[in-house]
Amino acid sequence: MEDSMINVGKVINTHGIKGELKILRLSDNPERFNPGNRLYIFPIEGSPQEIIIESQRYHKQYDLIKFVGYENINEVERFKNASLKVSMDELDELEEGQYYYHEIIGCEVFIIKGEKIGIVSDIFTTGANDVWTIKQANGKEVCIPYIDDVVKSINIGEKKILIEPMEGLLD
Repeated sequence: MEDSMINVGKVINTHGIKGELKILRLSDNPERFNPGNRLYIFPIEGSPQEIIIESQRYHKQYDLIKFVGYENINEVERFKNASLKVSMDELDELEEGQYYYHEIIGCEVFIIKGEKIGIVSDIFTTGANDVWTIKQANGKEVCIPYIDDVVKSINIGEKKILIEPMEGLLD
């Protein structure tokens, strides 16, 4: 089941005593956490289960979420560090040239001349653009910006990305 699921959030901690959880959102779709929506929660210990969002509000950079049927801190304490996931078939269609992180992570990265650089191991957002961490065969990591000047083509089907690095980018 978990193989066909995508992470959309992580439970950071409990919040207050009325069953709210502090959630780090890992989804670009804020509506995913609207009341009435269904998610799957994967606790560190125990079986995954479907949950329904009762309420959501923002607090600092986190979502505070309460699930239907969980009324106090004692009932949600076990969800600390749990993952929140949705089924792959619930993902929104993206416009051409847009990709989900799970589609990019794991792709092999090559210089246009053919030399393999490594495999995308992580992605983080800087505000201006995403930055991809590329793990090289020697274990070292390099970071490349996801910008048109660097990333020349992406083939999700072949899990292959072609780049043209700027001077000094791979040093």
